[in-house]
Amino acid sequence: MNTIGTKGIWAQENPQGTYSLINEEISLPAAVIKQSALTNNLNWMQKFADHHQVKLSPHGKTTMTADFFTEQLNAGAWGLTIATPAQAQVAANAGAENIIMANQLVGKANMAIIANLITEKQINYFCCVDSIANAQQLNTFFETRNMKLNVLIEMGVIGGRCGCRTPQEVEELAQFIADASALELHGIEVYEGVIHGDHAEQKIRDFLTTTINLVKTFKQQGLIQQSSPIITGAGSAWYDIVAETFSAHQDLTPIIRPGCYLIHDTGIYQDAQNAVMARAQNNSGFACELGGDLSSALEVWAYVISRPEAGTAIVGMGKRDVAFDAGLPIAEHGYRNGKAISIQGLTSIAVMDQHTFVTVADDCDLQVGDLIAFSTSHPCLTFDKWRYIAVCDDDYNVTRWVETSF
Repeated sequence: MNTIGTKGIWAQENPQGTYSLINEEISLPAAVIKQSALTNNLNWMQKFADHHQVKLSPHGKTTMTADFFTEQLNAGAWGLTIATPAQAQVAANAGAENIIMANQLVGKANMAIIANLITEKQINYFCCVDSIANAQQLNTFFETRNMKLNVLIEMGVIGGRCGCRTPQEVEELAQFIADASALELHGIEVYEGVIHGDHAEQKIRDFLTTTINLVKTFKQQGLIQQSSPIITGAGSAWYDIVAETFSAHQDLTPIIRPGCYLIHDTGIYQDAQNAVMARAQNNSGFACELGGDLSSALEVWAYVISRPEAGTAIVGMGKRDVAFDAGLPIAEHGYRNGKAISIQGLTSIAVMDQHTFVTVADDCDLQVGDLIAFSTSHPCLTFDKWRYIAVCDDDYNVTRWVETSF
């Protein structure tokens, strides 16, 4: 037998090197990625970015899986986006030469990690700043190391998370950075996903335009020395609007940073992608011309472990195994003794630590021991529950395992 990691994943011996989920050769519950969907999503987004002449720096926080990072880089990604110094180490080890930390670098130990990583791996690292206080701290630390730190000013919105709230604050910070001996301003970073409400699309376009104008002004004023300053934004919901807006400014280095596209889901990101495709259809956008679409690559497989009452089943999968913050898992297909069974009408209604409650229709012959594959919403919070994730072919034979680094 083959025991893998601390998650309790176990697979029977198989001389072919593959293990059938349907034939119960994998210990369940297990998180599973379908390779064909992963490859589709990988290529789809890279083609989208290439068409708009924007660089793709996927946010790695979704998967924190070095194997997938390397695949994204090999497919043409400019670099990787991360949120913490520890994540930056994983990205660098996966081969990323360009790393954007779309977050503030705060704390001496964190600064030391980055300083050592820059020195050892020779990476192009960029972090965000949104205050003179943080810029002072960074300058003091990296000055003692005799290093220059690349920074991006984060431009935010009132009620959002990090980021300068006004153009005046951005201008004051840009001037401070220009005068700091250990800091070098490379551009501006934004996260438009915090903009909501009525007329959100127009608000985002206006926000991006303001940001672009600030970058160009700083270049003219000499506050940014690079010939092609960075302008970067885009989560997984509005990447089409960001790419479209950025593509008109090839005197800059436009970078988009969606992360969830690689795995996708059947919940909040499917809703977001539906909106992307609707905007493309209404405006003859490239997302429609590209052909195909993103598809959900992640499932969590588990057994029915109890039928305690009529109309109710308990599945051996819970909060320790699958995301539940943005919608409960959705039953997609089921098997018994290697054969497909109907799971029509199965609906998750509650999740506990190790159990999921599902309602069962009167005409559904669900039994203890049946296998159910569930799709999810918000892949980030399923991935971080697993140390190892299975990758399968279209016949649900596991062909490899990938290790996460949360």
